[in-house]
Amino acid sequence: MSDLSHLATPGARFAVRVTPRASRNAVTLEDRGADQGAVIRIHTNAPPADGAANAAVRKLLAKALGVAPTRLTLERGAASRDKLFRLDQP
Repeated sequence: MSDLSHLATPGARFAVRVTPRASRNAVTLEDRGADQGAVIRIHTNAPPADGAANAAVRKLLAKALGVAPTRLTLERGAASRDKLFRLDQP
């Protein structure tokens, strides 16, 4: 699992690409070049039903950032593979 603690600044937004029902849980940072920026890829073995994958993604992202899961707010993409999370103040 990637250590993304250097990105954990209050108010930061994180573009996340999710792969549900993966064989393993994993968090990686993928750089797409200067024009597109970076995206965090999260593989979770949770199914995309009843919010299970969203909850698992929040926990995995929080662990990688070194923050509490309650500090992460899902701003966009609740029913999509592409999500946007915001890190709130402690």
